[in-house]
Amino acid sequence: MQLFYNINIDETTENFSFDKEESKHIIKVLRKKDTDILYVTNGLGLLFKTEITLASDSKCTVKIISFEKSAPSKYHLHLAVAPTKMNDRYEWFLEKATEIGIHEITPIICDRSERKVINTERFDKIILTAMKQCNQLYLPKLNSAMTFREFVKLKNEGLQLVAHCEETDKKTLKSVLVPNENITILIGPEGDFSEKEIEAAIENNYIPVSLGNTRLRTETAAIVACHSVVFVNEN
Repeated sequence: MQLFYNINIDETTENFSFDKEESKHIIKVLRKKDTDILYVTNGLGLLFKTEITLASDSKCTVKIISFEKSAPSKYHLHLAVAPTKMNDRYEWFLEKATEIGIHEITPIICDRSERKVINTERFDKIILTAMKQCNQLYLPKLNSAMTFREFVKLKNEGLQLVAHCEETDKKTLKSVLVPNENITILIGPEGDFSEKEIEAAIENNYIPVSLGNTRLRTETAAIVACHSVVFVNEN
């Protein structure tokens, strides 16, 4: 199934048109024509079966034939991940985490962060493309970047974990994960969290955890954490 996206449709929508860019892709690249069937999601769990009524490359219009609702996850996975020095590594993380099944992402600026400017517009496009390619019906939420200390002061529901490499008392990630529980995990930059950041996280009820016996890159650590949580929650 090839999946398209339109945030402005819901159960009450009968007809709608794609924007010019998407319309051109549908008609010129994919060579769709009148009466062809398209499947569309609004990123909120709804899958719409639609039929093209106007095959225009500037304003492709469809009518909704039917729709179905996908049940939301029984847990919520939120990763707060420091931006990587090489931007393409963070983009890889966003793409793969979306494919695996993440729900929410927040870039966090840390003491040792080498990248402090975030292009969220490009990140949004990468997440959207990944969602469509893997036929996900829920679009992960990408928050604006904030500092580490701003983030740890937020009240997140469920389990709060900070993954770091310091030789201190830590639990293994697998030992603290349980199914159907909301979870927030902090992943630091290439140089890891500073000691003061780890202390601040613990003071704000974050549990220190280890992701394994080897030292992982930021983006690898984030994917390991993401997959671990999704694996524990598989039926």
